[in-house]
Amino acid sequence: MPLTEQARWFVLGGDHLVLLDEQGRIPQGPRASLPAHLQSATFEHFDEWDGLPCYLLDLGAEADPSRLMPLRQLMVAGDEEGFRLGGRAWQLATFRRSHRFCGECGAPMAPKSGEWAQMCRQGHVVYPRISPCIIVAVRKGPAILLAAHRRHYQADDPMYTVLAGFVEAGENLEQCVAREVFEESGIRVRNVRYVASQPWPFPHSLMMGFTADYESGEIRVQDEELVAADFFEADRLPRLPPHGTIARRLIEQSLGEAG
Repeated sequence: MPLTEQARWFVLGGDHLVLLDEQGRIPQGPRASLPAHLQSATFEHFDEWDGLPCYLLDLGAEADPSRLMPLRQLMVAGDEEGFRLGGRAWQLATFRRSHRFCGECGAPMAPKSGEWAQMCRQGHVVYPRISPCIIVAVRKGPAILLAAHRRHYQADDPMYTVLAGFVEAGENLEQCVAREVFEESGIRVRNVRYVASQPWPFPHSLMMGFTADYESGEIRVQDEELVAADFFEADRLPRLPPHGTIARRLIEQSLGEAG
């Protein structure tokens, strides 16, 4: 590609870190506008954004993090398309990192020409992994079920969010919603309704959002997953997930319907 080609440059490294410009956005412009040590690197085309090609470069897990920022910063800043495409870039990079050898024969794998896939010399081909997950807002009258999850708990200012979990083999999405809610909170639900989906690159999930109505049960938290859970009304909400997440959308939609 010529040094003067206008493009957007997705430079990744470490654990979900990305190069941002001085305005906190994905760098845009000619290759010559990148830091000098990146101008001769081998980038790969992976998407388009407002008519400009998007190029990807993964510096690896051991990359110097001093000039890179967390991918989540794009979401917090409200840059939805930057976060979406940054997430896509990260899912592709994660796929490459985790599929260096064939799961069938053990031979080294290399990128397959013409598509985002890995292939070994025996001809075995694998494609980027996508893990289906459900995420659900459970409504009980004017209140919504929110939980503080153990994996990102902060005792001084805990964030509460809706329940989520991975789909199991042989299970449809509605069954997964009912199972996950009951396992994590002891609550049984009815009237499960699909709302929307969101790719979630931590590391390769597809979040499928639902709302549901409380049917029965008392809250009994699953200690391995949750620190606490309760039903909250709109006038006494705890700290919530940031805007731009499907969790926040489900919470706001459910409370809006309840109002």
